[in-house]
Amino acid sequence: MQNEHRPGGPLGVGKTTRWWATKDNVDMTLPEVQSVVTTIPAQPQSVTLDLARTAIVIIDMQNDFCTKDGWVDVIGGDYTHDRAPIAPLQALLPKLRDNDVPVIWVNWGNRPDLMNMPPNQIHLYKNSGEGIGLGDPLPANGAPVLQKDSWAAAVVDELAPHPEDIMVDKHRISGFWDTPLDSILKNLGVRSILFAGVNTDQCVLHSLTDANFLGYGCLMVEDCCATSSPDFCTEATIWNVKKCFGFVCSSQDVIAALPK
Repeated sequence: MQNEHRPGGPLGVGKTTRWWATKDNVDMTLPEVQSVVTTIPAQPQSVTLDLARTAIVIIDMQNDFCTKDGWVDVIGGDYTHDRAPIAPLQALLPKLRDNDVPVIWVNWGNRPDLMNMPPNQIHLYKNSGEGIGLGDPLPANGAPVLQKDSWAAAVVDELAPHPEDIMVDKHRISGFWDTPLDSILKNLGVRSILFAGVNTDQCVLHSLTDANFLGYGCLMVEDCCATSSPDFCTEATIWNVKKCFGFVCSSQDVIAALPK
């Protein structure tokens, strides 16, 4: 491991990726970080990974999707389905933090002016041109739908992020499209990602598939994901993840595999 007591200082925030600089030299060699290797039971195969190079990415566990008076509730959806991951995440996240696994929250949080939202994206959520769509105020509290820094875009109270957690705003179904998520993961030296959140068949799936295309090892933590879509959507998603994009496990599989 790079010697914190030698002259100079670190360049970068990633324990496994930062450089070390002095007045006369920049050391670009990667720090020697002790691997924490564990094997997680999963389908279609068990997965052996290095916790020192693993993160969990949690998609859209926010008020608009998971809370009464949020957007899903207002437009007539059953938000209670999207609350299913709360309890398993409450058990899993402290264990991951104890093992220094970064916790990354990716929430839908649009610009207030919607300047980066083309008409096709606005149509997706307001297809008649009327009703409550992106940026419109919610009836109960006036929070603008899916707007960055609003109540609507905040993580649900039951899963309040810790100060050391990492927050990323997204503005498409995938958490990687036009966001800093990939750069953050690379700076952290992450090679394996646990995926959780809502909706299983939409934002979770498409974030996971993009991660797969970018070369990450992907594990969907099944009981930490949920959707208000019909059951066949979840069945197809899990089948496709196991077939094409990665692996599927449970939160208890992960917890049992953690060293502490």
